[in-house]
Amino acid sequence: MTTAVVIPIRSFDGGKSRLGAKLDPARRAALLQAMAENVVAAAGAMPVAVVSNAREVRSWAATLRLTVLDDPGTLDLAAAAGLGWAAAAGFGRVVVAHADLPLATSLAPVAADGLRPVVTAVPCHRDDGTPVLSLPTAAAGFVFAYGPGSFRRHAAAARAAGLAFRVRRDGRLGRDVDAPEDLVGLGLPIDGPHRIRALTGA
Repeated sequence: MTTAVVIPIRSFDGGKSRLGAKLDPARRAALLQAMAENVVAAAGAMPVAVVSNAREVRSWAATLRLTVLDDPGTLDLAAAAGLGWAAAAGFGRVVVAHADLPLATSLAPVAADGLRPVVTAVPCHRDDGTPVLSLPTAAAGFVFAYGPGSFRRHAAAARAAGLAFRVRRDGRLGRDVDAPEDLVGLGLPIDGPHRIRALTGA
């Protein structure tokens, strides 16, 4: 196995506050956990590390026997910590995937470049963010740049680090959930828990 997956998760209980207009706290937390479980299932056989300081997230990850890393405080630093973990563990490539991808079925396509000096990015459905990013762990000069407009910044960061930049448009991996309008047309509840049970045999 040459690729590992890193999933930064700030919190289930307090995350995605903008969804409060549509979901009460309990339903919002359940949705966030189900989406995270969906992303873990999409990793398939690839090892997964979760970056979080939230107690409920760390407990959940430990239950699934995932590696748990401390969150340095920002999404950029969390991704960098995941990259560092993957490199130290001997993986040649790391996939950094957001935890809010309810339609994700497989992360394998973005891992296909292996050790090649290529950054593969999936733009979000708004063509703005970067919900999935894949890069070689040897890319020490690559600088993560999440937030509004991150997709174009990541393209620039790849070029600055001397890496090729591959765009992979994927309606499933690019569909993230940040605002109430992102819930339109999304079947709730999603099948995250069912997919995890199937994955782990629990």
